Amino acid sequence: MPRSNFRMQRLFLRQILAEGARIEADRAQANYLVNVLRMASGDRILVFNGRDGEWLASLEVEGRRACRIALEEKTREQVAPTDIDYLFAPLKQARLDYMVQKAVEMGAARLRPVLTQHTQVTRLNLERMEANVIEACEQCGVVAVPSVHEPLPLARLIEGWDVTDPGRLLLFCDEGEESQNPLQALSGIERGPLAVLVGPEGGFSQEERAYLRRQPFVRPIPLGPRVLRADTAAVAVLSVVQAVLGDWV
Repeated sequence: MPRSNFRMQRLFLRQILAEGARIEADRAQANYLVNVLRMASGDRILVFNGRDGEWLASLEVEGRRACRIALEEKTREQVAPTDIDYLFAPLKQARLDYMVQKAVEMGAARLRPVLTQHTQVTRLNLERMEANVIEACEQCGVVAVPSVHEPLPLARLIEGWDVTDPGRLLLFCDEGEESQNPLQALSGIERGPLAVLVGPEGGFSQEERAYLRRQPFVRPIPLGPRVLRADTAAVAVLSVVQAVLGDWV
């Protein structure tokens, strides 16, 4: 798949995208394009909706509060995301924003909050998470927009795994793993549907670690000799997984 043109402004739209379509920008989008970026009629942008690929479009500005987006031609076909779910214990807002953006950049297909014994935050603003997902997609040329899921308790997630995620291997970042080399843990795993689980900043409890290790679909993975913050761990583990089993290969 060709890379996105990073010199052009990208915009996420929820409408169906097709050649010749003229789409009315909502008020927030019109204000951003016309008043913040100071774009004018005839200026071009790239648009995407996570379903119909990426399109070149031109603006039709109607005053300072309204504009239309006229689609011209498709620049990139829609692609399926790498089949990697990112599961995480929710964090406080600023670090959660960062983590969500980085998980999108690293190619996670689905963002799935998990409530553990040491989770500090149990109530999530899913709309804010989705806004961070879209912003990261716009900025980084992502065409396949990751989905955001409702949080689930760890036990409920694991108990229903064979029903909701049959055949998907779960890698959980285990700071108690004796080995420090994640490549050893990934050796011998065939490429296929994966999920990566990062715990809270307090780590998994001993009961949770033992519970996870008893599951036939779970594989523990270390992240080196240093203790990482949960948002840093997201980047670290997704980098390693993408390099060995994902779309970096």
